[in-house]
Amino acid sequence: MSMELPGLQTWIVFYLISFVVLLWAAFLSAQGVMLWVSLMLVIVIVGVNFYVVYIQINLQGSRRQMQHDLTKDFVRGEKQEMDDRPKH
Repeated sequence: MSMELPGLQTWIVFYLISFVVLLWAAFLSAQGVMLWVSLMLVIVIVGVNFYVVYIQINLQGSRRQMQHDLTKDFVRGEKQEMDDRPKH
């Protein structure tokens, strides 16, 4: 199963921002100040990432279902070549 990812630049920026926030949270926790802020940042970033992946999986499933619905009556091969028009 291949998953097409539209807007690759958007994904790169999204994950770069996530990485920077996680680095900042690691810095805050290493300094020993504002531990609750760093924990909150980690929870928020991990939650947002899981939510985005979940939405993309659902979107891919709905696209696949729509494609299946659009092509379910499509006939290929020899059945397509048969002429069912009445002969005169």
